Amino acid sequence: MNELKDAKKVGLRNIETEELIAVYPHKPVGTDDEIEKAVRDWYYEQNCAAEEAMRYAVVEALTDAEIESL
Repeated sequence: MNELKDAKKVGLRNIETEELIAVYPHKPVGTDDEIEKAVRDWYYEQNCAAEEAMRYAVVEALTDAEIESL
């Protein structure tokens, strides 16, 4: 565990397609569970209709290549 707390950036990724859905704009802080809750809460606030998309999403650390492409 603790895969997220050391990440530079995190985001929501589709489990099936591995497509990056959204990038969390804040620095990940806390335990993995706290970070996952914060990211999911943030994404839901951005788009209330996102509930369906979040069923098939996982919070993951972004790769260095993904961070550079931002």
